[in-house]
Amino acid sequence: MENKEGLQKILEGNKDWMNFVRNDKTSRFEQLAKGQNPEILWIGCADSRVPANEITGKKPGEVFVHRNIANMCIHSDMSMLSVLDYAVNILKVKHIIVAGHYGCGGVAASLSGKQFGIIDNWLSHIKDVYRLYAKEIDAIDDIEKKADRLVELNVKEQVFNLCTTSIVQNAWKNNQDLAIHGTVIHIGTGELVDLNNTFTSNEALGKVFAFK
Repeated sequence: MENKEGLQKILEGNKDWMNFVRNDKTSRFEQLAKGQNPEILWIGCADSRVPANEITGKKPGEVFVHRNIANMCIHSDMSMLSVLDYAVNILKVKHIIVAGHYGCGGVAASLSGKQFGIIDNWLSHIKDVYRLYAKEIDAIDDIEKKADRLVELNVKEQVFNLCTTSIVQNAWKNNQDLAIHGTVIHIGTGELVDLNNTFTSNEALGKVFAFK
């Protein structure tokens, strides 16, 4: 019974949304029903506190979204790669935003040394990032600051991982207008922090990653 009531609340909320759509005078929803043309792909954390459209102030149809635990961009993740391929090659997005957030539970869990279940295999990718920056992270005494720094470094590495995918490499090879940005969300203030970690070409990457 409780589960049914939970669904009922969701359906009631949907009625409010339907009324909003019905009363909208801009015709944007009629246009959205015919297709989408977003300029942004958002790759963020699955955390319920960091919804892409609300944080960026964008309307429905303006942001294509992929979310997973700790905003990871793993070369063997076919879900992420499929979203990336569709966004870059079909939708022709111009910006990809990797958005981590301070207080990320996945990042904190990766530093805890505890076992959580099947997710431990996913968290191992975050531990790989820690391994690259262990000296810097271990020098931080405060556990929250330690985790938050790993959040920032994790975003940096996921941006790099995106840049080295065949999808992004081919886009740049074909002179497609595409920028990859690293950002972090401060949940308490709502600020989307620019980490000054933007790539628009292979110039800052190793030659081994560039396709000929």
